[in-house]
Amino acid sequence: MTSLRDRTERFKACGLYVVITEAHCAGRSALDVLDACLDAGVRLIQFREKEGDAAGLYARAQAFRERTYKVGALLMVNDRVDIALAVRADGVHLGQSDLPIAVARRIAPGLILGASSHNLEEALAAQNAGASYVNIGPIFATQTKTVPTGAVGPGMIDVIAPHLAIPFTCMGGIKEHNVHEVLARGARHIAVVTAVTAAPDVCAAARALEDAIRGAR
Repeated sequence: MTSLRDRTERFKACGLYVVITEAHCAGRSALDVLDACLDAGVRLIQFREKEGDAAGLYARAQAFRERTYKVGALLMVNDRVDIALAVRADGVHLGQSDLPIAVARRIAPGLILGASSHNLEEALAAQNAGASYVNIGPIFATQTKTVPTGAVGPGMIDVIAPHLAIPFTCMGGIKEHNVHEVLARGARHIAVVTAVTAAPDVCAAARALEDAIRGAR
C-alpha cells in the first residue's frame, strides 16, 4: 500500500495539475482528454464531476484510476472522500463547504488532502487541520468555478505563501499567456481546467504549460 509520505513526495514533484470535468472537454469524453493528458506526461490529475449518483461517479472515477495507475500518475477526486477511498485514489480535494479537513483526515489518513482557500485565514485553518496542500485561487477570473470572493489576483500568493509549511497550488483562469505571472511569485504547482481540457490540442497545451513550469523551477 502506498504511504502518505510517498504520495506527498510524488505530489511535490509534479508541476501541472489537470482538473478534468467532462462538461469542459469541448465535446470530447473525459476519458479521451485524460488519455491525452497522460500521453503528454501529466502525472497529477483530478477527477471533478459534481453531478450523478454515487454508483455512476464510482464507475467513472474507477476508469480514471485504472488509466492513471497504469502510468504511475496521481489521481485526486474532487469533494468525495468516499469515492476516493472506494477507487483507491491518491487523494481528495475539498472545498470550503465540503467535509472538514480534520474529519477527512480521520477517515482517510493515507490520502493526500487538498483544501481550497481564498485568503490567508482559510489557508492557515486548512494547514492546521491537517491538509497536505492548499489551493490559492481563483487567481484570475474563471467560468469554471464561482466563489463569493471573485478572482483574488496573483498578489494573494504573496499574502499566503510565506505562512505555509505545506505545498500550495494555484488555480483559476491560468493560461499559457499569464502563467508566468503566477510562476514569478513562486508558484510551482499549477492547476488548470479549460487551458488544457478545452484546448484544440490537449497534448500540446499540457506540454506548453509543463515547459513553462519546468523553466521556472
